[in-house]
Amino acid sequence: MVRGYEVVIGLENHVQLSTASKIFSGASTAFGAEPNTQACAVDLALPGTLPVLNRAAVERAIRFGLAVGAKVAPLSIFARKNYFYPDLPKGYQISQFEIPVVQGGQVEFFVGDEKKTVQLTRAHLEEDAGKSLHEDFHGQSGIDLNRAGTPLLEIVSEPDMRSAQEAAEYAKTLHALVMWLGICDGNMQEGSFRCDVNVSVRKPGEPYGTRREIKNLNSFRYLVDAVNYEVNWQIDQIEDGFDIQQATVLYNPDRGETRAMRSKEDSADYRYFPDPDLPPLVIAPEWVERVKGEMPELPRAMAARFVETDGLPAYDATMMTQSLAFARYYEAARDACGQAKLVANWLMGEVSKRLNTEGREIDAAPVVPATLARLIGRIQDGTISNNAAKQVFDALWTGEGSDVDALIEAKGLKQMNDTGALEAIVDEVIAKNPKSVEEYRAGKDKAFNALVGQVMKASKGKANPAQASELLKKKL
Repeated sequence: MVRGYEVVIGLENHVQLSTASKIFSGASTAFGAEPNTQACAVDLALPGTLPVLNRAAVERAIRFGLAVGAKVAPLSIFARKNYFYPDLPKGYQISQFEIPVVQGGQVEFFVGDEKKTVQLTRAHLEEDAGKSLHEDFHGQSGIDLNRAGTPLLEIVSEPDMRSAQEAAEYAKTLHALVMWLGICDGNMQEGSFRCDVNVSVRKPGEPYGTRREIKNLNSFRYLVDAVNYEVNWQIDQIEDGFDIQQATVLYNPDRGETRAMRSKEDSADYRYFPDPDLPPLVIAPEWVERVKGEMPELPRAMAARFVETDGLPAYDATMMTQSLAFARYYEAARDACGQAKLVANWLMGEVSKRLNTEGREIDAAPVVPATLARLIGRIQDGTISNNAAKQVFDALWTGEGSDVDALIEAKGLKQMNDTGALEAIVDEVIAKNPKSVEEYRAGKDKAFNALVGQVMKASKGKANPAQASELLKKKL
């Protein structure tokens, strides 16, 4: 709820499929080539050319459908979506309308520790358009058709989300899933994963309000900012007595605001009709079964396994499966030290903090799984405390050293395991702090914590806190 209004959000995600060639031609999909060097006669819609469907694009669509529990249509239809835009050479886009290849499905994710489920309407195959360039052309615009014909899977959700954060977590989960499946490289800066967000507001219990579509968001942070601005703008309009007009809008991150680009079309405006150059797409059950047999273990199944076999809480298990690389790191560290929960804690804590701060992915972490496992092992066997372990981890991450034991020695972080020496320190602390001793014996627990702190201080942090506590209680 925002200012007494319920927010209603649905997403359309354009996922660029990881094929080497385009969806209806043999032209390359490689990113970064000189403008208009990767657009062939089919992409340019020259007379006499005919499209031929890319089998690899279909297999990626099947893989996605299986992953989200959707129906993979045994027969689907390609249609022409008619509209005029300078970067669309044909004057129409080949897409799917009435019968898409993937129907239904759902995506599960967490917002904080609350589990959410978003239902999918469909996912359909289509070709991308070219790209209009408006910079460095002395007041004119340029058209680069390299992207024209690149295969896309457009994934459409139901309007099940009720906040900007929920929409962002859904988009992140979808982004991680398509990368996990190997159907998309996920590079948002290059346009491989783009988000269109439909936003409306209503009073609780009322029918859906009029939606406005925020186009081409390529950052999860921008998605949150754009939705929050749009929600407040719509509420302001309604409170001022204006009706919301259906429109397509763009988000300007520099100004932090959305602005209308054009009035929003309905499906009738596109005059869809079946493409006469493409026969229906027929997917035999044997094809689906073969793709299913080649798929990796899915995040949800892997998370369930981590809960059942490793004893992780559901939230931890979901975090461990946020990407395939993250899951592989967790499994390698867990296998090396046998401490599933401690590995998960370190990955969600110190490791993730460093990765987020530096903008790294887990496979670029300077601390490898075996090293993290050795560090955790040194906590478990009482060699170092948790605080000392964080110092060693910092040294490992920054390249100060690569050997856990050598760093522990060099920094003098080894815990005191000499019971006699520790007992002498405890006796001294008790003797020097009669007031705290008296307060503890009177039932004040804080006094005991103060005494433990004094033991740790006297031992220069090298005492084992658990051992120190046990000795103190025994003495007192």
